[in-house]
Amino acid sequence: MRTYRELLRTPEFTPFFCVVSLQVAAMTVSGLALSTRVYAATGSPLLSALSMFGPSLGQVVGATLLMSAADRLPPRAAMTAVALVFCAGTALLAIPGLSMAAVFLIIFGLGPVGSVGGGVRYGLLNEILPADGYLLGRSLINMSVGVMQICGFAAGGVLVAVLSPTATLLVAAALYLAAAAMARLGLGERAPRAAGRPSVAATWRANARLLSSRPHRHLYLALWVPNGLIVGCESLFVPFAPAHAGALFALAAVGMLAGDVVVGRFVPARWRARLGFPLLLLLAVPYLLLVLDPPLPVVFLVVTLSAVGYASGLVLQQRLVELTPAELSGHALGLHSSGMLTLQGVAAAVAGALAQVASPAAAMGVLATASVTVTLVLARARRSPEPVAVGQL
Repeated sequence: MRTYRELLRTPEFTPFFCVVSLQVAAMTVSGLALSTRVYAATGSPLLSALSMFGPSLGQVVGATLLMSAADRLPPRAAMTAVALVFCAGTALLAIPGLSMAAVFLIIFGLGPVGSVGGGVRYGLLNEILPADGYLLGRSLINMSVGVMQICGFAAGGVLVAVLSPTATLLVAAALYLAAAAMARLGLGERAPRAAGRPSVAATWRANARLLSSRPHRHLYLALWVPNGLIVGCESLFVPFAPAHAGALFALAAVGMLAGDVVVGRFVPARWRARLGFPLLLLLAVPYLLLVLDPPLPVVFLVVTLSAVGYASGLVLQQRLVELTPAELSGHALGLHSSGMLTLQGVAAAVAGALAQVASPAAAMGVLATASVTVTLVLARARRSPEPVAVGQL
């Protein structure tokens, strides 16, 4: 499978694509609205960052306790239910006068649900597409994420300014409801990928099986840590440049979109496998310039160029799929998604705490330096022999 046209002719891919796009749009709009409301109410960079990325912290609960459900639930029913839960949670966040404690309780409660939803979603994608179409499919999904973020942040900024953060949250809830309807009506009925009931014990066994493999551990660290640290930088866009935060988020989405198009569609396979770690470095190095307090056009360029490095995820995920048995595909991809989002939430919390005592620009510089360091350490470790073969998993 070599073209996006072939991809869109694949049965079920188009409705799947629409479900993911609607959910990303809803998450983007609601995140900007909530972050704006929390920052206006508290003046705290930490709470503002956590309100946008806090659900990611709850992902660790799903990854450690609930992820076995990703391969043991009927995908269509699970995707529909996850969208409905997020619809209800976002509608609750729109209640006027809701306390900060209640806001963060809802935010963190959605995390475990999103964790299982990620495993179900990308495990289903692996079923819908043939083996040679997975990377192209993820590329198009990532492109959709970029487009929806561009549109979502732009539309969210307009809605927040013209209406209010509360009304914008209700718009996001409606988008989640549309995603649930699309999943229910557009996806086919499929049996779970693995037998047995979801359980904590089954989750632990599968996690141990995956993480006992050195190649898997290495891939997970490369997928989680450098990415998470740079998302921590992005979590400070609102306090860093309150009047231009929407533009910064949109430009980051533009850069991510460009990277996914080039790497997913145009880079030959023989070159693609070598790009994972160089792209991780590209993700972090531009942010080091922000500590110099450059003019706004340079900031725009830094954010756009850095986001091209998110295409590293395509290369590393392809390797993860190749290493993982089919019956663990949803769990493995869900573990990747949950770990990545958890690290993003942790990094957002660290970034917010650093910005409280220093400045947003200084906090970005610290996180970017840490991302570069981790990437170089992982690249060096990758060159040593890998003792665990694919068939031993």
